[in-house]
Amino acid sequence: MKELQYINRFFLKYKGRLLLGLLVTIVAAVFKLFVPIIIGDTVNIVDEYIRGNVTDLEYVKSELIKNILLILGTTLLAAFFTFIMRQTIIVVSRYIEFDLKNVVFKQYERLSLNFYKQNRTGDLMNRISEDVGKVRMYAGPAVMYSTTTITLFIVVLSYMFYKAPMLTLYVIAPLPVLSICIYKLSKAIHKRSTIVQQTLSRLTTFAQESFSGISVIKAYGIEPRINNGFVTLAETSRDKNIDLARVQALFFPLMILLIGASNLLVIYIGGNQYINGEIDFGTIVEFLIYVNMLTWPVAIVGWVSSMVQQAEASQKRINEFLNEVPAIQNTTTKVETVEGTIAFNNITFTYPDTNITALRNVTFSVKAGETLAIVGNTGSGKSTILELIGRLYDVQRGTLTIDGTPIAKRNLENIREAIGYVPQDAFLFSDSIKNNIKFGKEEATDKEVMEAAKNAAVHKNIVGFSNGYDTVLGERGISLSGGQKQRVSIARAIIKDPKILLFDDCLSAVDTETEEEILQNLHDISANKTTIIVSHRVSSAKNADKIIVLEEGKIIQQGTHLELTNQEGYYKELYNKQLSEKEM
Repeated sequence: MKELQYINRFFLKYKGRLLLGLLVTIVAAVFKLFVPIIIGDTVNIVDEYIRGNVTDLEYVKSELIKNILLILGTTLLAAFFTFIMRQTIIVVSRYIEFDLKNVVFKQYERLSLNFYKQNRTGDLMNRISEDVGKVRMYAGPAVMYSTTTITLFIVVLSYMFYKAPMLTLYVIAPLPVLSICIYKLSKAIHKRSTIVQQTLSRLTTFAQESFSGISVIKAYGIEPRINNGFVTLAETSRDKNIDLARVQALFFPLMILLIGASNLLVIYIGGNQYINGEIDFGTIVEFLIYVNMLTWPVAIVGWVSSMVQQAEASQKRINEFLNEVPAIQNTTTKVETVEGTIAFNNITFTYPDTNITALRNVTFSVKAGETLAIVGNTGSGKSTILELIGRLYDVQRGTLTIDGTPIAKRNLENIREAIGYVPQDAFLFSDSIKNNIKFGKEEATDKEVMEAAKNAAVHKNIVGFSNGYDTVLGERGISLSGGQKQRVSIARAIIKDPKILLFDDCLSAVDTETEEEILQNLHDISANKTTIIVSHRVSSAKNADKIIVLEEGKIIQQGTHLELTNQEGYYKELYNKQLSEKEM
């Protein structure tokens, strides 16, 4: 249970509720103890009457009625305390589940972008849902039933030893065999549980990717092939679950067999002792009830052991991510103002997951309030520059400074709060258009939302929808066209009113006229903001204060639009080509 030690912090957090639950469990067990005693006493009264030792029938009737009422009362009290026990311990497990999910989610948020390139979404989802659910079973039902079992064993066995020591020894004789069997089966369950969770992660990942890429699957007509792949994974998952179920299925028959053996010993040994006058008949009845009362707790040992082993396997998978150290660390908590001066000095950057060198000795600077355009072929390193400014990756060689201070020494939260970022692949959430825009500024008014949409040239499209700004988008904004998604993403960035605006080829899906409208609006909005525009189009770059041209991670040209159009090279060729296309 080494991996499950992580949960101890939550047990300490809710120790008051847990202690109350444990106390109530003990009280409930004590009340359960009284029922067999009263039944044994009742049987003895009847036995004495049948044997003629007691002749007063009215006395027997009154004793029976009294005992029936006592049985009813103690049963109701035991049931009440059992209810309270569940309300405390099971509720605590739900609190722990809530806390653990939040811890895992916060860790997911802290982990760097590279982590998500190396791990699949389906596996991440499985760990925060299925695995956390398995751990909750340990924190709730496993704790509750373990407490009940231990308490009942201590209370019941103590009384049984007091009542008939020799008979008790015979009754508990099968328990060592039970312990050995549980130990062996638990190891097998732990191993199979780990495999089941890993298989489920692969199945979840496959399904998630299939749903996300359903349009591609349909376009290529490969539904049968994808279905076959899913069936193969589902069959593997089924087989692994059956392997686990086979081992788990051994528990209950084993419990029943050993409890049955205890019952036979009670009847045989107890019967002989009764014949020899060593015990009364009521004691045999009491022991039979106690043995069967212990049947469920003993059987639960197997189930609890199974839950603990599954929780151990799941918590180990969770701990793998919780122990992951984020590559990007905030080195200071000092609140800092960002003005927006950015400088790259001999920066070389290689992506750790692909080992592709995206930038090679890149040097340039942008003053606060200036606009920089970055032009180049696909794969030339344009987006990498924006990712480094947003500190999605750390600089490996060279120096990147914000307002003269190395970016790694600046407050990470302050830097990202000062940035409005529009990625190349616009991502929208399955929410209303209004809330997607307000994602950049949660407290924005409807007027501000509308103004941002107008500046992004998407207002007319939005009001044309049946529900306007309250239109709920499909997953990843699938309800909108590519150009509309890009413009909503632009509105989301500019409503934030940041010091630094980063546009990563975010006008590639809009027509030329709309592009001109947006660029004119951005020119007014970004008057006092540092703006970096990545684009394949000269029209997006021509009004920038400075333009740099990248090729294979190196700067091959830089200057203003006028300077670069008067130089032979990539920029002039691109300008002439796009000018000809526009005229045609």
